Amino acid sequence: MARFSRTYLGSFWLGLSNLLSVALLGAVYGAVFNIANPWDYVVYLGLGYTIWGFISLTVISASTLFSTRRDQLINNSLPAIFYCLEEWAFQVQTFAQSLVIVMIPILFIKPMLWLHALTSIWLPLINVLLFCFWITALMAVLGSRFKDVAQLMPILMQLTFLLSPILYKKEGLGSMAFVADLNPFYRILAPLRTALIDGDVYFRAEFATLFVNIILILIACYWLKRVRYNMPFWV
Repeated sequence: MARFSRTYLGSFWLGLSNLLSVALLGAVYGAVFNIANPWDYVVYLGLGYTIWGFISLTVISASTLFSTRRDQLINNSLPAIFYCLEEWAFQVQTFAQSLVIVMIPILFIKPMLWLHALTSIWLPLINVLLFCFWITALMAVLGSRFKDVAQLMPILMQLTFLLSPILYKKEGLGSMAFVADLNPFYRILAPLRTALIDGDVYFRAEFATLFVNIILILIACYWLKRVRYNMPFWV
């Protein structure tokens, strides 16, 4: 938490920033798209934007993870996975704060979401968290080996955000809807948002995603172990 030292609110600034962004985007794009029910749109946008923020910040931060930990990598023999877990835990904490802060006003707009949050989100939420862990490990290694990755990822994530049904419904893409289906970040985001808003969970798809996440985590952990002592030379 050194990045928030000497501040009064600490990492809650990230949650408040997210809430302000949701409020402004909801007001502006609700008017631009001429939304018939602006409150439902704010709920849809707020949840999607918050989940996307977690995924996006995870990817972007992980791409510079080992470069910023260069001295620690050189001067101690801690497993590389330790640094990934530390960064992932920080992003999970930030996501939890942002989600709770967004959910508080949503309680007054759509109270049923709190029931869905208690009963329906657990499997999609686990998949989002596991996805963000192995993507942290993947991006950390790629970012340390190829320096251009850290420059590319913010651009790529911004473009992916604009192509993802977050500010708009998937149906708005029309014949381009296949773009969302091919977008791995949206594919992991959409089930969690659907579970929160509608309480619907597609268990077969979620268990398949869980299986894939576990396999990719095992691969990522093995890869981290293999390249641990090459990293000081890369960074």
